[in-house]
Amino acid sequence: MSTTDVDSSSGPKWKLVGPGLVVAATGVGAADLVATLIAGQKYGYALLWTVVIGCLMKVVLVEGAGRYSLATGKTIYEGWSTLGVWTHIYFVPYIVIWGFVYGGAALAGTGLPLNALFPFIDVKVGGILCGLIGLALVWVGKYGLFEKICAALGGLMFVTMVAAAIRTVPNLPELAKGLAPTIPDGGMVNVLSVAGGVGGTITLAAYGYWIREKGWVNEKSMRVMRLDNRVAYIVTGLFVAATLIVGAELLYSGGVAVKTSDEGLLDLGNILEDRYGVWFGKLFLIGFFSAAMSSLLGVWNGVSLMFADLVGHLTKLPSDDPDRLGGGKWYKAYILWLTFPPILLIMFGEPVWLILAYGVLGAVFMPFLAVTLLWILNTDRVPRQWRNKWWSNTAMVACAVLFLWLAVIQIDKAIG
Repeated sequence: MSTTDVDSSSGPKWKLVGPGLVVAATGVGAADLVATLIAGQKYGYALLWTVVIGCLMKVVLVEGAGRYSLATGKTIYEGWSTLGVWTHIYFVPYIVIWGFVYGGAALAGTGLPLNALFPFIDVKVGGILCGLIGLALVWVGKYGLFEKICAALGGLMFVTMVAAAIRTVPNLPELAKGLAPTIPDGGMVNVLSVAGGVGGTITLAAYGYWIREKGWVNEKSMRVMRLDNRVAYIVTGLFVAATLIVGAELLYSGGVAVKTSDEGLLDLGNILEDRYGVWFGKLFLIGFFSAAMSSLLGVWNGVSLMFADLVGHLTKLPSDDPDRLGGGKWYKAYILWLTFPPILLIMFGEPVWLILAYGVLGAVFMPFLAVTLLWILNTDRVPRQWRNKWWSNTAMVACAVLFLWLAVIQIDKAIG
């Protein structure tokens, strides 16, 4: 890791952006695409405004995580630790269980489009192959290569979905109406799902680790970090809006339904192929694969960095100890945890108790992040000039309330 002096760099600062694009490419996975597609299928353009709200919420949270890291030189986990042992009691089992279940979902999610593109590759075999490729690409912890691959995959998924939206010839007057906040009858769950699903969950907290890997380590990088964050969520917002447009034009207008699982994207690929030709359907499947693979790579790298920091902090390793950084033994241990045990899940199915724990712990993470950032960024844990202003506090309180509401719904669904 080398330090980047962004203030003295020649050329426009937008050329330095990168970690935010990694968050964008990682944060929008197959499940988020399906949730947005279903919202478009059910309500047309009526929930387009939720995409804007979701992006604004994630901008606030990611900026808060990045601001804490740059202002203090500490990681988000070190910040959580200052709030008390309860943060360990929640986060340690969460990151362990989450990694196991997410690993299985990621392997299956990459295997589906790969099988659709190359039918001779079994879904399970393709997923396992993608997991191993992901392991190989992030194993040594070289951030530069990882960022370039994620950016390329993110570019592919962006281009294919935007192309699909343009090809459907959006109804511009209806699209404009969709920016006015309305909640259709029975649509509150979809409102929360779309707003909450824009741009990731645990990978938002990984942003502070990615900016460290980029070389942004102090207050001098604050302006470029904020630009990076905004660019990322403009891209994310356009991508998710394009997904909703496709759902509204192809599914809602035509009265067509797709599956609510990842296979719904395969259904959409078939619809695009029937409507616009084989090549267009294949192009969409490439975008689907890119979305799934970029999410896999982002988690394999970013959450592994978080785990290495967690273990290093709990075992009192110095902050610059190699085992707390990318490429260290705890980083590699978590990559192995993400790759090999989840193979059992896709081979033999998921135990009910594990899915219940995953659902409950996962539902609480976003309110946990919003509340802890509010706490940390309003106290002397952060230099005064970098503490929350009133607008940041207002936005974070709104995030906490919305995500608590969504958590109650998700926990109820998981227990049910």
